[in-house]
Amino acid sequence: MIIGFSAILVRLADAPGTVIAFYRMAFGALFLTIPFARNLKKSFPIPRRAIVLAILAGAFFGADLAAWATGVVISDATLPTLFANTNPLWVGIGAWLIFKERLSPKFWLGLLIALLGAGIILGLGNTNATGSNVGAFFGILAGFFYGGYFLIAQKGRDVLDATSFFWLGTLSSAIFLLVLNLATGQALLGYSIETWGNFIVQGLIIQGAGWFLVSYAQGFLPASLVSPTMLGQPVLTAILAGPLLGESLGVNDIFGGATVLLGIFLVHRGKAEEQPKENG
Repeated sequence: MIIGFSAILVRLADAPGTVIAFYRMAFGALFLTIPFARNLKKSFPIPRRAIVLAILAGAFFGADLAAWATGVVISDATLPTLFANTNPLWVGIGAWLIFKERLSPKFWLGLLIALLGAGIILGLGNTNATGSNVGAFFGILAGFFYGGYFLIAQKGRDVLDATSFFWLGTLSSAIFLLVLNLATGQALLGYSIETWGNFIVQGLIIQGAGWFLVSYAQGFLPASLVSPTMLGQPVLTAILAGPLLGESLGVNDIFGGATVLLGIFLVHRGKAEEQPKENG
């Protein structure tokens, strides 16, 4: 629910996508410093493997956030968010290739349906083809990195508690995004009071609260089951984008988006059915 507002806040912020992403992670790390410091007594010394996984997860999440926020800024709130949430497909394929998890026929059927939905959005008579294609490209790129983050976080949460892993990952993301912004010449200062307030809200509410709960869940559930639960995000974003941003979706966008969500739901169902077999 909380994360569903993130695309709305990005659209309302008067700043480039990568800058918005940096301040969200920087303020998020700042707000979580005290909980991390208090929790450090229980996790100290932090295993080197956990630190490496947290840094790697943070880099993937930073890349995901930069691509997604850029897509939202240059197109609209809904489509990049929808395509970013194709991450269960990447998680499933990654778990198959890396962790040797079995994938059911339902997974492959869901993948096919999701790709069909993407084709509907991008190809069949779209009235805003250029903007949609650019936003979708960044959304798909974000989904790939998003999936990588989930896979790495699944292993990281096996060896480190939620607070420590999440703070280290958030700090790593902020550093990654700072380097990215400096390398691309983005201005980090000179924004309005309203935009600074937007940055703070994203860091405190979206990152510090919403994403911390996701990280906590990853300590108890596998990535292939956690990531599909995020499907409510693009739905809520689409609902909010109309009254708050004045955005509207065409028939192809709605039908294609529903088809993508159906495909990802089938992926989720396929993984849920396989989970007892893998545990047994």
